[in-house]
Amino acid sequence: MNGLLLHFCEWLQHTQWARAISGSTWAYPYVQMIHFAGLSLWVGTSVAVDLRLLGAGRNRRAFAELSDGLLVWNWIGFAIAFAGGFMLFATAASEFIVNSAFRLKVGVLLPLALLLHIAIQLKARAWDQAAETPLAARIAGLAEILFWLAIATAAACIPYFEHL
Repeated sequence: MNGLLLHFCEWLQHTQWARAISGSTWAYPYVQMIHFAGLSLWVGTSVAVDLRLLGAGRNRRAFAELSDGLLVWNWIGFAIAFAGGFMLFATAASEFIVNSAFRLKVGVLLPLALLLHIAIQLKARAWDQAAETPLAARIAGLAEILFWLAIATAAACIPYFEHL
């Protein structure tokens, strides 16, 4: 583990606001609720678009129209989830940073899912031009849903990988 990163994590978890969150009986669950609310908005809007790529709601809205309509809410959800997640991370940063499930979630799965998510948003117009949803679009939609499931699984595993 990088000494500078670990030093930063030690500093972060000893900041006044991180200690206030971790030392409070109500603050940590409240921050966790904020994180989950942001995740619900982020993942919910993402999965709605992915399901449309897979053919759901084909007769109701064009893919690009749905993607554009949810874009702002999608990124608001991401910002809320990121802020809540960072605050949760800060409460025990030096423990999270060495946790293999956390590192898989934040260091591998999340960046790949974000890249795929952005690629899907950028390709929306081109995919809508085709008479039928291209295979690449359907694969991208399914892959993004699978990434979010993998991220949720890694997050659920964090408490069980504390000492690995």
